[in-house]
Amino acid sequence: MTLKPFKWLVLGSLLATAGGQAQEQAPVPPTVVALPAMEWTPPPLEPFVATYQAFYKGKEAGDATMRVVRGEGTQWRVDMGVHGKRGFASVLGLNLEQSTVFNNEGNVYTPLSQSTVKKALFLGKKVTGTYNWQTGTAQWQGDLKKERQQPIPLQRGDQSALLLNLSLMRDAMPGKTLQYRFVDVGRVRQHEYRAADATENVQVGELSYDALRVYRTNGGNDEMIMWIANGVPTPVRILQRKDGQDEIDLRLIEYTGA
Repeated sequence: MTLKPFKWLVLGSLLATAGGQAQEQAPVPPTVVALPAMEWTPPPLEPFVATYQAFYKGKEAGDATMRVVRGEGTQWRVDMGVHGKRGFASVLGLNLEQSTVFNNEGNVYTPLSQSTVKKALFLGKKVTGTYNWQTGTAQWQGDLKKERQQPIPLQRGDQSALLLNLSLMRDAMPGKTLQYRFVDVGRVRQHEYRAADATENVQVGELSYDALRVYRTNGGNDEMIMWIANGVPTPVRILQRKDGQDEIDLRLIEYTGA
């Protein structure tokens, strides 16, 4: 079903004549009537499996799968796999698997462990990391430079790359500015995002969504944009752009409860 975003209805003013002579009356200030806006409800955290069509620089390149599963107690896991099957990605045999185990603490998702496995022609990379909240440090090991294997002091609210997607879905509201500390694969960065003031119509394949656009504001030439729709537990589209050009574009095909 296609949902239409709310619009503004503007009523203009009229010039009228009175009595036997045509006299110009003072213009009536325009009245702006706001039509009721659809209430925005952040998607709840729930198990799901989502399949995406993957594009690389505007051309179809393969597919991707995002999965969220519930563990014991407050523990959850989010996985993402990207598989190159066509064009340049197919020649390289590019495959990327990422996973983050985390605790759901209500107003914050706390990472516990993270892994990244990247496979391509003549290239392989595996990295694992642990967020040790008892010692207050995070540390990675594997195919990394030595300086990125050093312990990193943790702060409450720190996010991994995958966990950041779920946090944006939970926290985004129309017009809201969001800030996160990104701690992943031995790096620390500040990420700032902004949600659009209103939802917009987003066409993904044969489906149309009334979705909220959320975009990074301090990424420089590296842009990240995602669209979130009411009632959908996963982003309907994730777009990474570099130097003003589309690079990786994931478009939701289907999703089911896990």
